[in-house]
Amino acid sequence: MHDPFPAITESGATGETARLFADIRQVVGVRVVNLVWRHLATMDGALAAAWNAVRPLYIDGIVHAEALQFRTRMAVPRLASLAGDEPPGVDAVLATYDHSNTINLFALGALLEKLRGDSDAHEAPARGARMPAPDLVLPPLLSESDVASGTWARVQRLNRMGDQEQPLILASMYRHLSNWPAFLERVEATLAPAQQDGSLQRCIDENATAARSRARVIAQVIAQDNELPALPRESGKKIETAIAAFIDHAINKMVTICRAIRVARGTPL
Repeated sequence: MHDPFPAITESGATGETARLFADIRQVVGVRVVNLVWRHLATMDGALAAAWNAVRPLYIDGIVHAEALQFRTRMAVPRLASLAGDEPPGVDAVLATYDHSNTINLFALGALLEKLRGDSDAHEAPARGARMPAPDLVLPPLLSESDVASGTWARVQRLNRMGDQEQPLILASMYRHLSNWPAFLERVEATLAPAQQDGSLQRCIDENATAARSRARVIAQVIAQDNELPALPRESGKKIETAIAAFIDHAINKMVTICRAIRVARGTPL
């Protein structure tokens, strides 16, 4: 497992990459550029190609309409209460990732289906108003050298929940939450029973299937309205492989896990 997954840091971005990062923050509406975009920035032309292809899906409210509908029917494992007086940063992290991961799931999921040549034109995707974004300040994104060894071990254990035994990608949400080790410990204790009884994985799988079905519908919009720029076959395959790693693992599982934690927190959703 890489820590972090190969990526351009926000502070290290320059030139066109910095401009694209700023646009992503503004359009997605949160104060963080998710790891998937920062990873694409490591490959020549990949970030611009992917972002330009899906940007209209955010602007037109397509992914927002899908996210709102998805949340009314998504499967959420039942967890013990995580209510309590936590620092405001805890809920800022959870709200930010709940918003960005969910809409990114549909935008990037649609792009993945487009790259795979798989779309569903039986219906048109809905368009709607853009969801209000949580414009909240996030704490530092911590790495192994920034935290106690026990906290980092907990981050790794949490990251394996709902994923293969050796995940490819370390979810940034856990790195942000490691600013509060006591809360992270509570999260592990709360998620562990759902991981052990299989309910967490069942919910993740059910939500992934539902999201992919809708992504195929959205993919037709990319095909009709905003064709991907011409890319060498090798570059296109690299983009597809990179996005698939996030959609099939990190984003899929974290959409369900983050929502479950917020429900257990009892915070307004």
